[in-house]
Amino acid sequence: MYHCAQLSSELDKQGSAVIPGLLTAEECLNLSSLYERAHSLRARPGPAAEGLSLEEKYYFDPALPEPVRTLREYLYEQLAPIANRWKTAMGHAGVYPAHLQAWLDQCRRAGQTRSLSALSRHGEGDYEALHRNANGTLVFPLQAVILLSEPKRDFTGGELVMTEQRPRMQSRPIVLSLRQGDAAVIAVHDRPFQGACGIYRVTLKHGVSRVRSGRRYALDLLFHDAP
Repeated sequence: MYHCAQLSSELDKQGSAVIPGLLTAEECLNLSSLYERAHSLRARPGPAAEGLSLEEKYYFDPALPEPVRTLREYLYEQLAPIANRWKTAMGHAGVYPAHLQAWLDQCRRAGQTRSLSALSRHGEGDYEALHRNANGTLVFPLQAVILLSEPKRDFTGGELVMTEQRPRMQSRPIVLSLRQGDAAVIAVHDRPFQGACGIYRVTLKHGVSRVRSGRRYALDLLFHDAP
């Protein structure tokens, strides 16, 4: 993984950061194949009801399969110090535990047991509307989106996009350019921003632009569960 200081700096500046080559092409192919073996995953009602156009999304059971479980635990441990710094900056009480299982135990005690981590497949014409994954009272402020397909070879279009809304300003668009195996770490809902007069809160949404051709597979890793 690239240097944590660089990751922290980029997240502070724009609420997102790209980790290049987190997974190999072979690891991406193996994860994509999990989608086709849908019997090992759990399908939930399509996002169309939520205003999304998506071919299908499969949500993992709480006991994630390998290597997804190990990858999620590893990323959480890298991101927890950043999340705690953000929480302090925005004046929120409490701390995120150093290890994922302790945090998930807190979610469980709060009645949040439904996994939000999922594999997605976008086909031609599919897109994902701007949204936030801030489900439940306990929310980890960062998530990871790992692209499992290679742009221009496997699909065209399908860029990961974000918007950031700062007080009294128009929304700022952000397009994250990913290659196969790259991971985008993005803010789930809000983040602290250092302005001229101090720190204030900015809100963010993310989505996927329309896929023009081919199929786009991605792994979405959330670090909190939903009610």
